[in-house]
Amino acid sequence: MALPSHDTLVSYPDGATVSTGTVLHVEPLDDGLSAVILDTTAFHPVDTAWPDQPSDRGVLRGPSGEARIERAVMGGIRDGALHLGRELPVRTGTEGWTFVVAHLVDGAAPAEGESVEVVADAELRAALCAGHTACHLASLALDGALADSWTKETPRDALGHPAFDQLAIVTSRIHEHGSIDTYRIGKSLRRKGFAPAGLDDLDAVAARANALLADWVSRGGRVRIERDHDAITARRTWVCALPDGEVRIPCGGTHVDDLSAFAGIEVVLERSDVDGAIELLMTTTARMA
Repeated sequence: MALPSHDTLVSYPDGATVSTGTVLHVEPLDDGLSAVILDTTAFHPVDTAWPDQPSDRGVLRGPSGEARIERAVMGGIRDGALHLGRELPVRTGTEGWTFVVAHLVDGAAPAEGESVEVVADAELRAALCAGHTACHLASLALDGALADSWTKETPRDALGHPAFDQLAIVTSRIHEHGSIDTYRIGKSLRRKGFAPAGLDDLDAVAARANALLADWVSRGGRVRIERDHDAITARRTWVCALPDGEVRIPCGGTHVDDLSAFAGIEVVLERSDVDGAIELLMTTTARMA
């Protein structure tokens, strides 16, 4: 069977953890795993360009038996070649490419043309959903806590605060029930108007952020993912109802469906000096209701 010519359809943005699809392509890999591509899947892959949320894990079941899905990665197809994960040289959605979810299977791979079921680990998915939603809320709370640390007009976040998170973020890693975000405050951010003195009392900054988080969690609020279509290339937006209004952030991950799922969200801030710049580490922890 030839490589797919259409993008994979995905149902994980709607919260699905189980799906049935047709095997379009199976490709053995050097590490002993097999890349299995389906026409549709509920499996969330790790994104190549911004790998903040880990992949789902689970199983694939079909006529050939059951095999473990170690992880799922993004794949791109062009000129009859499949590029997987870090080997993918373009961003998802680049014109002229077909983009797919590749399930990396350990064990007997299914045959092309078979109908198979994929089942993502629901407990892991729920924990990562919590971590990702908490990460977004923490970034908004940090922006709010540092809103008075700017001396120039600057881009704003979804709540109208100066977008410290967007402008200073270096890495973001989602894990079960939390996240770790790293920020760099160097000459570029200073030129944009950020005053580093705003970080002199980190305990006070964290207290302001945690007060915002506590208020948002106590009030609850619906969370949803909006998208234009079902393909993996669709633009997806995280939408969350907060007391000051509905916020919208582009996001390809998975999330809880209401802030009432949390008993609390807290951040801890740490700073260090690295090569003449300030590195800020934010650790976010979510407690479930």
